[in-house]
Amino acid sequence: SNPFTIKHQNGNGVSAKAMHGHGIHHVNVKGSLYPTKAKSRRQMWDVKPSEMAVNTLNPIRAIVDGMKLTPNPEKPMIALSIGDPTVFGNLPTDKSVLQAMKDAIDSQKFNGYAPSVGYLKSRQAVANFYSCPEAPLEGEDVILTSGCSQAIELAISVLCNRGDNILVPCPGFSLYKTLAVSIGIEVKLYNLLPEKSWEADLQHMESLIDERTSCLIVTNPSNPCGSVFTKEHLEKILKVASKHCIPILADEIYTNMVSCSCPSIASLSSDVPVLSCGGLAKRWLVPGWRMGWILIHDRNNVFGSEIRQGLVKLSQRILGACSIVQGALESILNDTPQSFYSSTISFLKSNSEICFNKLCTVPGLNPVMPSGAMYLMVGIEMDHFPEFKNDVDFTERMVTEQSVFCLPASAFEYPNFFRIVVTVPEEMMVEACDRIQQFCKHYYRPPSRDSNDLDQ
Repeated sequence: SNPFTIKHQNGNGVSAKAMHGHGIHHVNVKGSLYPTKAKSRRQMWDVKPSEMAVNTLNPIRAIVDGMKLTPNPEKPMIALSIGDPTVFGNLPTDKSVLQAMKDAIDSQKFNGYAPSVGYLKSRQAVANFYSCPEAPLEGEDVILTSGCSQAIELAISVLCNRGDNILVPCPGFSLYKTLAVSIGIEVKLYNLLPEKSWEADLQHMESLIDERTSCLIVTNPSNPCGSVFTKEHLEKILKVASKHCIPILADEIYTNMVSCSCPSIASLSSDVPVLSCGGLAKRWLVPGWRMGWILIHDRNNVFGSEIRQGLVKLSQRILGACSIVQGALESILNDTPQSFYSSTISFLKSNSEICFNKLCTVPGLNPVMPSGAMYLMVGIEMDHFPEFKNDVDFTERMVTEQSVFCLPASAFEYPNFFRIVVTVPEEMMVEACDRIQQFCKHYYRPPSRDSNDLDQ
């Protein structure tokens, strides 16, 4: 029993010793414990990004990064392009929300790992908050995620395989395409109709469906349109999904940020299963806190245990959402006063009306009045602005000359429109609209006589 004797099992399970001088035993490392492999003879470095990395592209970045954005030095910049309600400091979250976070930190109960799907108590709080008789929820029906964007990613990933396709609204939030294309899922865009307050073109939607269609995305209220679907229109969308047996991914991050009635699509569904994605970001004005969720609304056990188990497994890839925010979640949902929600909605509605009413009077522009979210879309009659090639050119020059930045809707694959974010302070909104009016007045060209003659 020499203390310097080292034993190991060789490949045949036989104990092996190797004896060298001085009475010290060494392990023979040339045995079958380390079977020889064909060694790489790579002669030079060749490290390339993965297919997934190469195929990950955010359409907004693709457009904006290519724009020459040099504001007019004589006019302070007004950015109406960023979907972050906190940017200008005029829309702080409620004191009760901050207090809930402070209490969660001070308790020191939430410094460790939570379960990857979230603390059951926090999940139960979300279930209670969103449950209704038509679409009841239990804690087990909620998966907490790192922001609504991760909720969308998990929902797409659990429903779709490489080579499948998903139906996405156009114009629509660019992240759907970013996430899907990066993992080999085809995106088919169904049109929204500006003349019908951005309702879905149901005929067009249905024409895109084939046997590889695995998911229909419905964004309501809409980013970028600010539209809110009626109950009747949501029921028509459900009919299409039901007819073709396609589950719905409902992006409802702007739920209740509306100036009209806005039922959840799950509350209207009798047979179509729905994964509803939401979060704290917009309604509670804390997008940086990264707290989202998936609400699993199964119907007739279509999802069953497999989709649920799939979501659990996918949630384990990043070990869950921020534990501190989870610790505060129950208080945030239960203690935020109604007056906070009401004042936010009232402000957004007022700003939308100011913007819409002003731009309605501008020749060559066609704003579409929103009913929810934080956005307003404006159509550009490009024929009347021959100086510009497209909406990107138009909005780029508006920055150069007027220091007003609106997002060209080409970023949402919907050319000849631009999106305005209506969360800016009121005086800034008024000033921005005045500058847009000046810009359009300068470049607007009425219809030529020749075209009138042709029309006659």
